[in-house]
Amino acid sequence: MGVEPVVVDVFDAAALRSVITEFKPEIVIHQLTDLPHALEASKMTEALVRNARLRNEGTRNLIESSVLAGAKRLIAQSISFIYADGPLPHREEDPFLAETHPVYGETVQGVASLERQVLNAPIEGIVLRYGLFYGPGTGFDGPIDSGSVHVSAAAKAAQLAITNGAPGIYNIAENDGTVMTKKATQLLGWDAAWRSDR
Repeated sequence: MGVEPVVVDVFDAAALRSVITEFKPEIVIHQLTDLPHALEASKMTEALVRNARLRNEGTRNLIESSVLAGAKRLIAQSISFIYADGPLPHREEDPFLAETHPVYGETVQGVASLERQVLNAPIEGIVLRYGLFYGPGTGFDGPIDSGSVHVSAAAKAAQLAITNGAPGIYNIAENDGTVMTKKATQLLGWDAAWRSDR
């Protein structure tokens, strides 16, 4: 396929910098995550803490390395299911839950850090706020909750963002009235119904 895989610890800034500056990518797609298969409830509390660290420190190291390598664009995975209560569908400009939220506060802090870093970096930053994943490899055959997205459609959004869309934030979820995806449809050319097997 012409792909050369490399395994590197994103928290090891020096090792990450070495790998990325060697490859000198023009585009970097940040899909780092650390959640259990099928979002297994017994593992989620610890996973949310790890994931918040990944979004904060891991993103910082990845951006630093990407900028040093001369990358032109960074496409980063975020989430669209932590918007604060308010009129639906949620638009990209709507506020998140409070960072002091008793359950999701740490998640909100991590997501806010990731998005802020990506959008303020000296590189074209695109944030894709994905809905809850379902489909092959996720542990879920169908939508988990409102605002879900099939993994094939999510991957297509990242692919489209390589060449389409201005820097900024895009909601990537199915059109069930939870989040507004008009921006992704119009500027990325994205379709929530896209599947790799069709």
